[in-house]
Amino acid sequence: MYVYYEWIAMADPPFREGDSMARKTKEESLETRSLILDTAERVFAEQGVSRTSLADIATAAGLTRGAIYWHFKNKADVFTAMTDRVNLPIENLFSDVVDNPQHSDPLGELRAACLSILQSLVHNEQRRRVFDVLYHKCELTEEMGPVMQRQKQCIKDCTERIQRILLRAIELGQLPAGLNIERADIMLHALVSGLMGNWLFDPESFDLERDAGNMLDGYLEMLQRCPAMLRP
Repeated sequence: MYVYYEWIAMADPPFREGDSMARKTKEESLETRSLILDTAERVFAEQGVSRTSLADIATAAGLTRGAIYWHFKNKADVFTAMTDRVNLPIENLFSDVVDNPQHSDPLGELRAACLSILQSLVHNEQRRRVFDVLYHKCELTEEMGPVMQRQKQCIKDCTERIQRILLRAIELGQLPAGLNIERADIMLHALVSGLMGNWLFDPESFDLERDAGNMLDGYLEMLQRCPAMLRP
């Protein structure tokens, strides 16, 4: 699921390394790229995004700064690639429901997708670390315009998928015909994003794994029964 992200970029001077980097094999290149992103996750989580430079990431990874620039244009590029590694699997959860019209239980599939996202924070250390950085260790600046546009597009795509799932549920009689799907979509984003942000800020405040299913069930029952969720 997608959230309101905060971002920052620290301008690093351009740097190019010699042609020796071009001789690296594709496999070695992918390994280096993964190392950079793994290291960026850890350093961003430890220091925050605004206080981290590409030089910090390079040092922590045991690489030259030129090696970073071989794979990424700047810190914003690193940051986008880092978030894509956890965002794309989430996008695919909803795409699977939308792209398979044979599913006879779209509301159940929507619940399962949201539950998977929430519970994965508990069990998937990488996803938990990246989303903690997104929620609590970034700040919004105009310098990160391309990153913000990428995230806005992700949110738009996710919104379109969720609304198509809700429409399918209406067609099958799982939801009332007069449901305001735009309002339902906004509230689902608020529910999932709020649960993620609050739990990441203080994991001891509630049991996300235990309570997520009941909270989603409450939301779905509201869609089915609450007059405030219907169009005028």
